[in-house]
Amino acid sequence: MPGIDECLLEAMRLPGARGAALVDWTSGLALGAVGEAPGGDQEAAAVEAAELARLAAEQHAFAPDPGEEAGGEGEGEGRGEGGAGHDVGADPPVEDLIISNRDSYHVLRFVRTSFDSSVCLHLWLARAEGNLALARIRLGEMAGRLVLG
Repeated sequence: MPGIDECLLEAMRLPGARGAALVDWTSGLALGAVGEAPGGDQEAAAVEAAELARLAAEQHAFAPDPGEEAGGEGEGEGRGEGGAGHDVGADPPVEDLIISNRDSYHVLRFVRTSFDSSVCLHLWLARAEGNLALARIRLGEMAGRLVLG
């Protein structure tokens, strides 16, 4: 099971990867980062990614449908009731965010943890070389294997 560094290095092997970071979206702190940073500043990029993640996570419109949660994947104890707060060990409120601009993609993949699920993987991809579908699938796999502790 990979730790933060191994996970980020694996993300950088994706076609078109320019940079990757693991970000605590409640504080804006980068727990690890590799490669380039959007705007050239890893700390500023982490804060901005955290702000976007927090905005999506706290919106009721983006929460899973309660009827779908009951019988879907990831069923279990400790699920939150939507909104900003979620229970310890709860699934992240959003699976991922994809932001595109003229020359790149930003993929924020929320990571389920044994504590508060308040971290996300941020991958910055060059649009010309990147494969958004592959990146989304691989980030999901990485998030599932990531060991924090």
